[in-house]
Amino acid sequence: MSPVKFYAQERVALFIDGANLYATARALGFDIDYKRLQDFFSSQCNLVRAFYYTALMEDQEYSPIRPLVDWLDYNGYTMVTKPTKEFTDAAGRRKIKGNIAIQLAIDVMEMAPFLEHIVLFSGDGDFRRLVEAVQRRGVRVTVVSTLRSQPSMIADELRRQADVFIDLTQLQEQICRGFGDQARGGQRSGARQAPAEDTYEETESDEEDDYEDDESDEDDEEYYGDDPVYQQN
Repeated sequence: MSPVKFYAQERVALFIDGANLYATARALGFDIDYKRLQDFFSSQCNLVRAFYYTALMEDQEYSPIRPLVDWLDYNGYTMVTKPTKEFTDAAGRRKIKGNIAIQLAIDVMEMAPFLEHIVLFSGDGDFRRLVEAVQRRGVRVTVVSTLRSQPSMIADELRRQADVFIDLTQLQEQICRGFGDQARGGQRSGARQAPAEDTYEETESDEEDDYEDDESDEDDEEYYGDDPVYQQN
């Protein structure tokens, strides 16, 4: 039985905080197959649009995440990227800012009049007010993250505000890389797959300097590579 419930012909859009979803899946020990994710939601509802948000280091000759970004762009996802900004902190450490929260919030508000249901893949508590705002416009909101990691990747205030909360583990069978192929005894010949999402991890290992959220004066979230590390106050 599908963990996601939609009304008949309900117009739905997915909003994916790329770095946040990657960190959540990694904390649970599996990779997201974005082809399977897209196919699953397309089969469950009237999927109007699937947005994917990520920050990119554009000054690099080669970005490890670029193959995934290009694949998503050519395979039905609406890509929203933001160039990172580099600065040096008081300790002389090189820092890179890259936060896509504003871009995501603007797109949600602009799309809300044309949707009945929004699926937000993020555990960031900063989105609570955004969820509340679109709910007042009559839009249902499902939030996908997890409570089963240590620490939890979902902010309690965001989980409580959502109409429906789905733990990412409930979708593992439908969207995990290799899950269906293992059940069938191997990958189907000719099946299209998105590039592996471990490109985020390559970025982190290749670049040892810290990443920070644009809101550098707040201590609730810091970025290391493309991996958000949540700190509970």
